[in-house]
Amino acid sequence: MREIVLDTETTGLNPSIDRLVEIACLELANRLPTGRRFQAYLNPQCPVPEQAFAVHGLSNEFLADKPLFGGVAEEFLIFIGEDRLVIHNAEFDLGFINAELKRVGREPLPAERALDTVQLARRKFPGAQASLDALCRRFGIDNSARDKHGALLDAELLADVYLELVGGRQGGLDLMKNEQAADRAASTPDSSGSGPRAARPHAPTAAERAAHDALVAKLKSPIWRI
Repeated sequence: MREIVLDTETTGLNPSIDRLVEIACLELANRLPTGRRFQAYLNPQCPVPEQAFAVHGLSNEFLADKPLFGGVAEEFLIFIGEDRLVIHNAEFDLGFINAELKRVGREPLPAERALDTVQLARRKFPGAQASLDALCRRFGIDNSARDKHGALLDAELLADVYLELVGGRQGGLDLMKNEQAADRAASTPDSSGSGPRAARPHAPTAAERAAHDALVAKLKSPIWRI
């Protein structure tokens, strides 16, 4: 099963007038990161407002020589293929991606392709905070490098959060613990500390053989005597 964890950074909150400045994707195979990724900074062709710069730290000067979305659209679409998209607040990111795709004459990505981890977290933890930072704290995921938002870093954190939400990480850990426990049990010495317990003898005693012979003697044509 292939899934794509996706995140974006933008110049604002309205996809009809604001633009993408970064897009990042990480590939999961059977809910494990493969190391394959797509990431691009984008020239938004408009000034980056101070409010947006305070969030992601991507300045007009830094973005000035970056490609336009149309220059990376094909590579982006090839990378995500037809696989499920894992997105935190999917409506926001898909809104911006589809606005950019429309501007370059490409088909939009259908909403049903996306698994929204905000909704997933709210179903699993009703009433609890569902922000990426809150979920990192809940699962003990180190987000100390997140002094600014960044699509690639946030996608990496989201991949860890997603695995926790669906139980993939814990399931693997449990399997490993069970295997390790079985290995330890097989080599654990007995309570005396003298080493592995010797096999219990199963050969019958003389008294047991005599009792068996007496029982067989009472049987008519026992197969043990044929």
